[in-house]
Amino acid sequence: MGIFSRLRTLIASNINHMISKAEKPEKMLNQLLSDLNEKLVESKKAVAVAIADEKKLERDTLNQKNQIEDWQRKAELAVRAGDDELAKEALLRKQEYDNYYLEYDKQWKLQKEAVEKLKVSLRELQTRIDDAQRKKNVLIARAKRAEAQQKIQDTISGIDGGQASFETFDRMAAKVDQMEAEADAAKEIADLSADTNLEKKFAALEKSTSSADVMLADLKAKMGALPDKSSS
Repeated sequence: MGIFSRLRTLIASNINHMISKAEKPEKMLNQLLSDLNEKLVESKKAVAVAIADEKKLERDTLNQKNQIEDWQRKAELAVRAGDDELAKEALLRKQEYDNYYLEYDKQWKLQKEAVEKLKVSLRELQTRIDDAQRKKNVLIARAKRAEAQQKIQDTISGIDGGQASFETFDRMAAKVDQMEAEADAAKEIADLSADTNLEKKFAALEKSTSSADVMLADLKAKMGALPDKSSS
């Protein structure tokens, strides 16, 4: 019975506390279940031996009962044969087996009761181990989430003081925004300058074209290509 008490204590221990102390919760839980399953195999063997002992006691008890019935039959046979001495010998042997039977029957009943308790404990142990097996994956998932969260927190805290690093990113983003704005302003000014130069070119061209027209008209007048204004 002691092995079941130790196993129940082991399974009932605070697994979360064990995880917090373990370097690798998954490895520890797998090892724990492996150990428990080994103990379960040992327990099954122990219960099997107890059942075998109970069956043997049952057979021995039945054998004592058969001996009692056999010597009873022999005593009756001797009485019918008129041999009282032989009948008394048979009755004395029967009395011996009566005493054996009472002792065997007592031990058999005690062993049978113990076996039933062992079976109950074994079923309880099996149930607890099955439950631990189902919980193992959940506990491992929780441990991995906690480990990932801790790594993220350590990373944030370890990057140049954590928040200061992200503030640097914000400052750089603001600086880039300013640079883009200045570049856009420079382009706009350049475009305005280009427009002004273009207007000047067209103005000069128009001025040049106007002077040429006047000079051409004067030339044609001199050459007689145009009608004389005085004759009209």
